[in-house]
Amino acid sequence: MPLSDRLNRLAPSATLAMSQRSGELKAQGVDVINMSVGEPDFNTPDHIKAAAIRAVEENYSRYSPVPGYPALRQAIVNKLHTENGLDYTPAQILCSNGAKQSVCNAVMALVNAGDEVIIPAPYWVSYPQMVLLAEGTPVFIDAPIEQDFKITPAQLEAAITPKTRALILCSPSNPTGSVYTREELRGLADVLLRHENVMVLADEIYEHINYVGRHESIAQFPELRDRVVIINGVSKAYAMTGWRIGFIAAPEWVVKGCNKLQGQYTSGPCSVSQKAAEAAYTGSQQCVEDMRQAFERRKNLIVSLAREIPGLEVNDPKGAFYLFPKCSSYFGKSDGERVINNSTDLAMYLLEVGHVATVGGDAFGSPECFRMSYATSDDNIREAMRRIKETLARLS
Repeated sequence: MPLSDRLNRLAPSATLAMSQRSGELKAQGVDVINMSVGEPDFNTPDHIKAAAIRAVEENYSRYSPVPGYPALRQAIVNKLHTENGLDYTPAQILCSNGAKQSVCNAVMALVNAGDEVIIPAPYWVSYPQMVLLAEGTPVFIDAPIEQDFKITPAQLEAAITPKTRALILCSPSNPTGSVYTREELRGLADVLLRHENVMVLADEIYEHINYVGRHESIAQFPELRDRVVIINGVSKAYAMTGWRIGFIAAPEWVVKGCNKLQGQYTSGPCSVSQKAAEAAYTGSQQCVEDMRQAFERRKNLIVSLAREIPGLEVNDPKGAFYLFPKCSSYFGKSDGERVINNSTDLAMYLLEVGHVATVGGDAFGSPECFRMSYATSDDNIREAMRRIKETLARLS
């Protein structure tokens, strides 16, 4: 029997596929350095783990309210006020099973069949797939390395049509690490204000991993606030990827819609994880700064090493923990046995010959680039870049 047309429209996650292939090689005894998955290599801070242990002991083992415990939603409200200068109420917060579900909830709640959703490219691999799942149409805006991978107001204006329902904006960005400044966001906001039916899904999951200072949110502009859905969570900032807690902060009508949707297919997120997330938001934030400093050091290291590799064009990312070099100068080259036709070929070549797992840019809408995660140790970064340099030197 065939699968549904809905599923047949979707592509598998390239990042997870490369991670799986890397795992298979490791199982065969191959020493692979995995730079394919965006996951902090730090452990969850002790005070957060302690809160989870207390939650188990205090029998937080039953269903939570669908949008999350009131205490967690209030903690998020306080975080948005203190850190971002944004005022929300608990009724405008909905917690989900990771920020990925939060994004998908928003897309499914807002997009009808035939609606267009603007997605700047490079993009996170799941954005267009979620739009397709909602029977919408992804509309891509190319933002090449020459633009530091950021779209311009003129590009946004040109992409908007009467069918446009939403813009998905990720800053700091996965896969590029680019960060929009306040002035750049102001320019995009001015365009959006001329098109009152367009919503903004602002994916800010990498908010705390930035190297420019204060995070800038497009929700800061009061006249646009009622059309912005902020997506965030604890996965990246607190090294809590497996705990699966994300949230949206949005107009109450959007939250009610997402609550209705979530109530039918997952209900509330894990009760123990919610108590851990509450401790993350209400406890000391020194752990966040310590990890941010480590990521910044690693960023500086990988950028300097990548710039020593002939044929790679490298920008200086301002956030997240990814490098997205342009590698198209290698297309058409060969080592005598294999020809590199695209970035997916290049990523597979680096994995199978150099034993470094990366992800081809085709999956991110930028086939001339490939993605490396530097959420790993300094030693791993040095060794990975040595292998990449030697492996690419075989191509001519």
